Amino acid sequence: MRIIYGVIIVAVCAASLVGVQKWRGPVLPALTVELMPLELRIVASGEVRYQSLARIGSEITGTVMARHVREGDRVNKGDLLIELNPEELQSRLAQAQTLLQQLQKISRPQAQAALVEARDNLRQASREARRREALADKGLLSTEQAEQAQRMELNAKTVLTRAQLAADSLAANSTEEQLLQQRINSAEAELAKTRIYAPFSGRVQTRNVEPGDLVQPGKVLLEIARSDGLDRDGIASDGLEVVVALDEKNFAPLQLKQPVQLIADAWPEQTVPGVVSFIAPAVDSGRGTIDVHISVLADASNERHAFLQGMTVSANIIAAERERALVLPNDYLQSYSSGQAQVMRWQNGEVNAVEVQLGLRNMTHSEIVSGLAEGDVVVQADKLSDGQRARVRFEQAPHVIR
Repeated sequence: MRIIYGVIIVAVCAASLVGVQKWRGPVLPALTVELMPLELRIVASGEVRYQSLARIGSEITGTVMARHVREGDRVNKGDLLIELNPEELQSRLAQAQTLLQQLQKISRPQAQAALVEARDNLRQASREARRREALADKGLLSTEQAEQAQRMELNAKTVLTRAQLAADSLAANSTEEQLLQQRINSAEAELAKTRIYAPFSGRVQTRNVEPGDLVQPGKVLLEIARSDGLDRDGIASDGLEVVVALDEKNFAPLQLKQPVQLIADAWPEQTVPGVVSFIAPAVDSGRGTIDVHISVLADASNERHAFLQGMTVSANIIAAERERALVLPNDYLQSYSSGQAQVMRWQNGEVNAVEVQLGLRNMTHSEIVSGLAEGDVVVQADKLSDGQRARVRFEQAPHVIR
């Protein structure tokens, strides 16, 4: 009998324990709703480029006499880059200058002297013609001799006209002198093209020429990446930018001047600051992406960032952030719909469904705008019914949510 009573007591205790456990409900993971920071980041991979890459060439055909820079060299605006052989163009300039000097010092004085002589000859011919006409009128000279004097006067007038035209064509600031001066200016301009200078400050990226090479217009001799300290929006920069092809579904929260953290695959431990500087006006329909340009900002601790043209870089665009917000992991949200969701709040040992309004959301966490208060306890309860009792097991919430 004692054994039977013992079994009955154990069975009653077990049934009581099961009943109590069932009355208390299951044990569920839970979190206390707290204020903490929240960020929305868009992560994409891109390529390092320079905002302005100039292809330097020659405007004339010539032979390279000297090259003063190579890849990686820093250049300032006006620095001499390449010299072409100037001998032929110097000869052309000297020839044009000699012709101008000949006009001014020889041809012009000769023309002026000839003009003076022609005027004197005309005056003499005119006096002789008048004298013979007077004698012919008195019958002292034949008509034929008077007509010869008139023809000589006419010839003298013709010579004077030619001398006047010649002197005018060689006068100061005449057409002839202007043409020779323009020829000199053209020769000087061509000669200046034998010395190729940097159009702006930057860094030499490539060189395709060596001393002795014959170059022609259209051939790229050097490539220089511009780095004049400011980008197109006036933001301090070293001329570098990262271009990422962003999936169009992530485009909505993107805006200009949003901060970016850049990490090169070659140096994953180094983070470089950037800023969104340009968003393409159209989506690539073939890829479903939109190009986003990110300016690499200057950094006093690491001015050059070790970024190279064509390097692959990961871009973390901080599209939105909250310093203090009520935040829940997305695992605790149910029934998403138009910025709203349902959560299971644990209160006084019971679990009740609560409708909440969502704000900023990222891949792992969401901001709770309304429906919960700081200190509320929420549980993961996919299979619990509204009003069911439960016990909770608190989980450690992260300090910073990104």
